[in-house]
Amino acid sequence: MQALTPKEIVRELDKYIIGQDKAKRKVAIALRNRWRRLQLSEEMREEIIPKNIIMIGTTGVGKTEIARRLSKLADAPFVKVEASKFTEVGYVGRDCESMIRELTEVAVKMAREELRVECEEKARVQVEKRLLDLLLPPRKQPAERRAEFKPLDPGQGDELPVEPGVAAEQKARDLIARKLAAGEMEDREIELTISESNQNGMLQVFAASGMEEMGLNLQDMFGQMTPKKRKNKKVTVAEAREILLQEAFQELIDMDIAARRAIDRVENAGIVFLDEIDKIAGRGGYSGHGPDVSREGVQRDILPIVEGSTVITKYGSVRTDHVLFIAAGAFHNAKVSDLIPELQGRFPIRVELDSLHQKDFVRILTETECSLVKQYQALLGTEGVTLEFTEDAIEKLAEICEKVNAESEDIGARRLHTILEYLLEEMAFSATEQSGDTIVIDSDFVEKQLADAVEKQDLNRYVL
Repeated sequence: MQALTPKEIVRELDKYIIGQDKAKRKVAIALRNRWRRLQLSEEMREEIIPKNIIMIGTTGVGKTEIARRLSKLADAPFVKVEASKFTEVGYVGRDCESMIRELTEVAVKMAREELRVECEEKARVQVEKRLLDLLLPPRKQPAERRAEFKPLDPGQGDELPVEPGVAAEQKARDLIARKLAAGEMEDREIELTISESNQNGMLQVFAASGMEEMGLNLQDMFGQMTPKKRKNKKVTVAEAREILLQEAFQELIDMDIAARRAIDRVENAGIVFLDEIDKIAGRGGYSGHGPDVSREGVQRDILPIVEGSTVITKYGSVRTDHVLFIAAGAFHNAKVSDLIPELQGRFPIRVELDSLHQKDFVRILTETECSLVKQYQALLGTEGVTLEFTEDAIEKLAEICEKVNAESEDIGARRLHTILEYLLEEMAFSATEQSGDTIVIDSDFVEKQLADAVEKQDLNRYVL
């Protein structure tokens, strides 16, 4: 885990998320506290539980982006799940414990990549040796013969004399090794014996029945029991190198070590982002039928995971006591107080995110690291088209975005995607014919192009 200070974390988040200073401060402190906890003694470390966070705000204000960027900064396992996809035990839907299994899978993948980097040099040396063996014809073993013993000849030693073919073979091997290193034999064809995967597709039916873990375990078990088919295939040296490299990694990477690393990382640094948590909240004491029937049941199933329990995965048992949970929701039709009291208590930090306005949209289009403007400039730049936005064009785009959000559903910064796509649709379509051109987007162009879109939006208010 990187030891970034809270101020450094906020500065990194500022590159991608505009505004929302309160939320950034909360998550920065929560992330730094994870590092602080690991510096303490084992006894004290076990007593400190993470301070889970609920972020309240409309869609498109940056809730998911804050959590996603936070996980990248921490180099921690991160998984985003939608609470509305879970149902209580007895109903058709996903098991709540599957979020921890997904988190463990992410951590195992990270651990495998680390081990892959650690053993990459050794794997490449093995591959080069295999390629040399494949490129050289097999040497015929000479018949064993005894060296003549001449005790009076001082030039004679105890070693057998070198076969004439051995020196020639070593010379040829050195020559091919030099050509391989120089990349001169990449297109040469060789015959390689490869293994074919033999997985039973019928086992996939388990995943559809909410039995993901059993399905995966049975697939692994049958995969190990079924003998692997091997076949000879003609490939180029470049293709053979990739195939042999993957086989070398499978031999060198110890999955037991990867699993232990992954479980430790999940337990001490894992982050679960629970989106749409407001969808499983009650409706102010309303007790009805239909979709509401399992809302409280889902909350009660999620509760032990957030409180701290042991989840069985195919890599081993995972404790969730110190996993950080960040929940988010718009809470239009419900309040945080509509969640069951026990679940509320496990999310002690609550922060409301601000709605976005015109000045925020201007900053989003100009100040963020990979803004939409920069993205479109880069995309059209691949066709040789230079795209330039004037300041008044950016202002006009922000103004239209705020107006449309106010007059219809407020979807925050996501509205910019719709507006810019509509604005640049014709250019994106005919960019191949405009290679070498420089196109300047000003406010007049924006107003002309988007006039129809805004007018249609106004009319939609009166259409039932």
